[in-house]
Amino acid sequence: MPTIENRGVRIYFEDLGAGTPLVLGHSFLCSGEMWRPQLQPLAERARVINIDGRGHGKSGQVDERFTLYDMVADVLAVLDHLGIDRATWAGLSIGGMVALRAALTAPERVSSLILLDTHAGAEEPLKKLKYQAMAMGVRLLGIKPFLPTVIPLFFGRTTLKTNPSLVDEWRTKLALVHVPSMLRTLYALRNRDSVAARLGEIQVPSLVIVGAEDTALPPACSRQIAAALPHASLTIVPDSGHLSNLEQPAAVTAAMLGFLEQVAR
Repeated sequence: MPTIENRGVRIYFEDLGAGTPLVLGHSFLCSGEMWRPQLQPLAERARVINIDGRGHGKSGQVDERFTLYDMVADVLAVLDHLGIDRATWAGLSIGGMVALRAALTAPERVSSLILLDTHAGAEEPLKKLKYQAMAMGVRLLGIKPFLPTVIPLFFGRTTLKTNPSLVDEWRTKLALVHVPSMLRTLYALRNRDSVAARLGEIQVPSLVIVGAEDTALPPACSRQIAAALPHASLTIVPDSGHLSNLEQPAAVTAAMLGFLEQVAR
């Protein structure tokens, strides 16, 4: 099982394909498993580095609080281990937040960006309160009682109606998360800084993708990112919510491959 250790945390990754390096960062509560629909097509075009974020999937559990910048350092440690200087950073939700911060703090390591269903700002005060209340409840009861609230934030109304097997599959996966690690990741999300005012500094080609039915981070968030990045295009994916790459895999894969081809040219 390929892993490296960074700052006392074991980080698991997959290294697939050949060509221009492409890093994949997953959503909160998920793992690199969420990229299964995209892995083979992307690996035919690029060298894909699919990383489980700290405290998620096959990576090590987290004993202390951390920030999104610690997650940037985790990815850089994997790239250093593999001898990769620059890569396209693709990330969904928290994965996209990490990619944006990498482009600002280590621009020499980022050749382009693919940002899916993400946000450049700090957390809204009302959401901070909701997250704090949820964290208290999860500490007492575990995550399962809160899944009926979480699932509609992850999946759009079309998926909830038409693809119950996908929803059930991920409900089962979400129920298995390591609660202490999840709460420390939630802390990193709640207390993140805003990078919205600095997006103009990012000079690399960027693709912004968002599900039209995303209620967790609505399309307006992605429109603002695309408008502020100097070299960005925006793709809105119909009939999908927050986990757009799982809900409409063909459309998202096609958008990602098209962008990689464009950047290569």
